[in-house]
Amino acid sequence: MHIVRYRSDSDPRPRVAVLNEGVLSPLPVAGMFELLSHRVEEIERMCADAVPDPSLGDVRLLAPTDGAMEVWAAGVTYLRSRDARVEESSLKSVYELVYDAERPELFFKSPAWRVVVDGEPVGIRSDSELNVPEPELALVVNRFEEIVGYVVCNDMSSRSVEGENPLYLPQAKVYAGACALSSGIRPAWEVDPSDLAIRLTVTREGAVIWDGTTSTKQIRRPFTQLTAYLFHSEDYPHGAVLATGTGVVPDLDFLLHAGDLITVTIDEIGELRNPVVAGKDHFAFLMARLGGA
Repeated sequence: MHIVRYRSDSDPRPRVAVLNEGVLSPLPVAGMFELLSHRVEEIERMCADAVPDPSLGDVRLLAPTDGAMEVWAAGVTYLRSRDARVEESSLKSVYELVYDAERPELFFKSPAWRVVVDGEPVGIRSDSELNVPEPELALVVNRFEEIVGYVVCNDMSSRSVEGENPLYLPQAKVYAGACALSSGIRPAWEVDPSDLAIRLTVTREGAVIWDGTTSTKQIRRPFTQLTAYLFHSEDYPHGAVLATGTGVVPDLDFLLHAGDLITVTIDEIGELRNPVVAGKDHFAFLMARLGGA
């Protein structure tokens, strides 16, 4: 079962539903932002009580973010990520210290309207030579700091920008097409996230040019620690998505190109596939999200 946002031909307004074995069961909420204003037990009850609507045929699945939801991300939570940042950076000790520190690295990634979904393009900066996808399990958190479910995240990153100076992190992480999420939220009450396989595949002209795997078992920090720091000094009335870091990072000689296809798969959660484009001109369609699309 997944919780999804969708739009049908008969109703242009985005709706929220349970998607189970290809059948949609609408939920009595105005959007994901309203769903995440409820406690987990209330959301579970709503999902259990949802009635299938056989009249809903082909629908378009949308990004699982709306309203004032925000996407944040954690960095250097896997040993492989620490090693990769040390390798690329001119200030190596910064990443070595944060890996072992009590306080995690958390950074803003995207507002709801900038999130791209499965099948939509992800971007690389035109002023960055070294760009990589970062496959991550992301937590969907309600306003009460409870983990409601999980989605697949591709945290696109400009490694050459961040590597030049860690203070350039926002430019390396926040730009058009930098945040992709799978459309379906896998409910927290249905899955144990402690040992989920995460796989990244990059294909070019139909051939696999890079492939790697890790597991959430390798993450250093408990998810509740990450959410506690996220909520420590801020409120999220419409909920938030928190990507938990990556344990799959290509070597420095890997160069992502426009036209590549990125596939991120997480066991029991879902799959996310996005073609790569270069530059912000390809993302004018995201402006429609400001109108609630």
